[in-house]
Amino acid sequence: MTSSARDWRDYDIPCVARPRHTILVVDDEPAARFALRRVFESEYQVCEAGSVPEARVSLKGDRPVVVLLDYSMPGEDGLVLLRELAGRSDAPAVVMITAHGSERLAVEAMKAGAYDYLAKPYDLDELRLVVSRAVERQELRLEVQDLRQLLAEEGQFGRMIGASAAMRDVFHTAARVAPTDLPVLLLGESGTGKDLLAQEIHARSARSKARFVALNCSALPESLVESELFGYEKGAFTGAVRSNAGRFEMAHRGVLFLDEIGEMAPHIQPKILRAAESGAIERLGGAQTIHVDVRLISATNQDLQLAVRDGRFREDLYYRLAGVTLRLPPLRERGDDILILAERFWADLQRKYGRQGPALQREALLRIRAQRWPGNVRQLRNFTEKLFVLARGDAVTAADVDIVLAPDSSREAPLPDGPFAAPDYRDARRLFETEYLRLKLKEHGGNVTRTAQAIGLERQSLQEKIRKLGVSREEAEADGMGE
Repeated sequence: MTSSARDWRDYDIPCVARPRHTILVVDDEPAARFALRRVFESEYQVCEAGSVPEARVSLKGDRPVVVLLDYSMPGEDGLVLLRELAGRSDAPAVVMITAHGSERLAVEAMKAGAYDYLAKPYDLDELRLVVSRAVERQELRLEVQDLRQLLAEEGQFGRMIGASAAMRDVFHTAARVAPTDLPVLLLGESGTGKDLLAQEIHARSARSKARFVALNCSALPESLVESELFGYEKGAFTGAVRSNAGRFEMAHRGVLFLDEIGEMAPHIQPKILRAAESGAIERLGGAQTIHVDVRLISATNQDLQLAVRDGRFREDLYYRLAGVTLRLPPLRERGDDILILAERFWADLQRKYGRQGPALQREALLRIRAQRWPGNVRQLRNFTEKLFVLARGDAVTAADVDIVLAPDSSREAPLPDGPFAAPDYRDARRLFETEYLRLKLKEHGGNVTRTAQAIGLERQSLQEKIRKLGVSREEAEADGMGE
């Protein structure tokens, strides 16, 4: 089974197995705590606290993933504890319990960082659903923390990141090879980061103070490759009005990176072999031998061994370049590296555009994780920026990912009030549902329960649609987002 067929929780993260998740119930009424314990004790470890001070003690020792927090308690109310937790990096998900008619307090709790809220008397099935989703969110956060820890220990090589076993092997070998003068051959599909790896190998070598010179062998016409590599003397050809050093000379005492070496013309290959073996080159149109000290790093997305067998690539040059061979795996073989790369790109985009942007929901991350990404890391980076720019609302959903993945999503996204301008049926349906729910919520003063009854949906189904479509609670806040 390929890694792309696995759920991301199958990834082998070297961390301590976690016990059953803990839920903390904070309520001053013993009967309410007892009832909630009976609801959840078969699935979770349940702890209780009768006040905010007791909850602080329990939070230190029990480390719950979800807190069911009553708002109205003697002394300090639940909002005080919620605000304390909001500033912690290891904060549990908080579900605020409010009295019926306290919709304003519920909105305030959401702004303060609550995951969700419920009003008494609440439906037990809805409570179970809310808690289950809160636990899933915390599981995702914990998984990402484990991956970050793994990255901090061994999953980063310069600007490249990867916690998968395949990438850690590449980083480990590259780190051992970097201080040497061995030539390195990098193999991998387009977009896997061969150029970044070459630059980091150079940065960790004894040649790091000298130049890193690159040449893409497929980007130049055959007639220009030789003069680019070896330079030329004045008058060597029409237009050569002055002498010019080539890439080998520029890289003296440094590194010459030959990208797409598999595209190198056959008549140039013997000259590269000579330069690699003896360090001797001659400029085009010149008779003087120039000695250079250059470390070669080459890269290709082709099967060079097959090219050797077919006579398209010299066997002696291949073995000269392949002092150490490193294969960069395609993104589809890197498991949950997709998740940490998407998260890293998202943080980079927040800095680039100077704004927080919408949050990446778990369902969106898993949808991104499920793609094959034939363009590899380069395609994922470009897609992430497109998603960041086009996503609407406070959160990025799986539906947002689907829209941006659509073949015609490069066109300007349709305005929210124009479902008939949408490029396909899925876009139009999503836009219609979004506007319909916004309208109905406003008609009912932002009250979720009354809106659900009016449009014929179960309340939890409506809440799920609100969450998936990114309908902002603040849009109905002026009228009160209630139960």
